[in-house]
Amino acid sequence: MSSHTIPGALELAGASVIITRPAATAAALVRAVRRRGASVVRLPGSRLCAIEDADATRAMLFAAQSADAWIFTSPAAVDFCLALTGPFTRAPARQVFAVGAGTGRALARRGIASIVPLGSQNSEGLLDEAALSTPKGWTIAIIDAPGGRDLLAPGLRERGATVSRIGVYRRMPPQLTRRQLDALDQAARPWLTLLSSGAALEHLMAVLPSGPIARWQREALIVSSERLRDLASGHGFADVHVARSALDADLIETASSVLSRHRL
Repeated sequence: MSSHTIPGALELAGASVIITRPAATAAALVRAVRRRGASVVRLPGSRLCAIEDADATRAMLFAAQSADAWIFTSPAAVDFCLALTGPFTRAPARQVFAVGAGTGRALARRGIASIVPLGSQNSEGLLDEAALSTPKGWTIAIIDAPGGRDLLAPGLRERGATVSRIGVYRRMPPQLTRRQLDALDQAARPWLTLLSSGAALEHLMAVLPSGPIARWQREALIVSSERLRDLASGHGFADVHVARSALDADLIETASSVLSRHRL
């Protein structure tokens, strides 16, 4: 967050902040938004579920311990991986990488040191890291969810690495309750939606009734990348703002900036 922002200040007071992260990973963001005075509407765009064939996935993870590098794509990938393997007695590979600081913190809590992008907190930022600039001859395991964005694997293969993707969890469409839909319908304006997943947006566009969608499209959307801005624009959102990253502080800082302009 900007050095000019006072931690805990009520800079989001009067707004309804819609949080689209899965319930299992949204708690810290919910707390941070509430501390800043906003009303929170929880509208999870995905459900995170365990992988169907746990035994086969566990066998792949243990076989991949001989790889040169593992890349974890999200905190959920860390949690679901460790649920399958149990704690590692050593690092799962010679080098461990995290797509973003949040994933790096999740690994650190499990006693695993990782290399985190210094620049953009995403796949592009990780590919820019010097440690992955010349992986020719490496074997690399990417720990993620099936069907997710596939930028890392082709990029690393182009650099000469042998890459496998091991899906340790699934992103499923949400099962929204009547209570959640009512909370969205009754939420005070302005709405500020925080979005860091294309799958979440696609899921919500598929399951929400047309009325809430039409209202949602007229409100501000804070996204974590240019790619998500393009996706949101394609779905009819006109007021889209790009945060520096998917980190909580960056999403909140952009939301605060949008709200301050709305109040002018």
